[in-house]
Amino acid sequence: MALPFEITPQELRSKLETGERVYLLDVREPFEYQICRIGDARFVPMGAVPASLPELERAGDDGLLVAYCHHGVRSLSVIAWLRNQGLENCQSLSGGIDRWSTEVDPAVPRY
Repeated sequence: MALPFEITPQELRSKLETGERVYLLDVREPFEYQICRIGDARFVPMGAVPASLPELERAGDDGLLVAYCHHGVRSLSVIAWLRNQGLENCQSLSGGIDRWSTEVDPAVPRY
């Protein structure tokens, strides 16, 4: 059965807390990345994702790849594109880093 396209902040937190292999992919723009981020997420702006496909495929083979952006729209587009490229073990963070900040980690600044 295929994974849903989105994962909630609570589901992601649970996976991180239990030590599941999760590869966080921040697809926002550089100025957004400078404001805040989740953990040690790999920064690949949305426009650079196609050039990073081999790396992302390896990450998806090794664990769950979770992309996020500000509100979850860009990251959902990235996940749709990755799935069209054959990478199935990937999801978008529903509501993006903004929802993560309000529901999981208020120490992450909102903008």
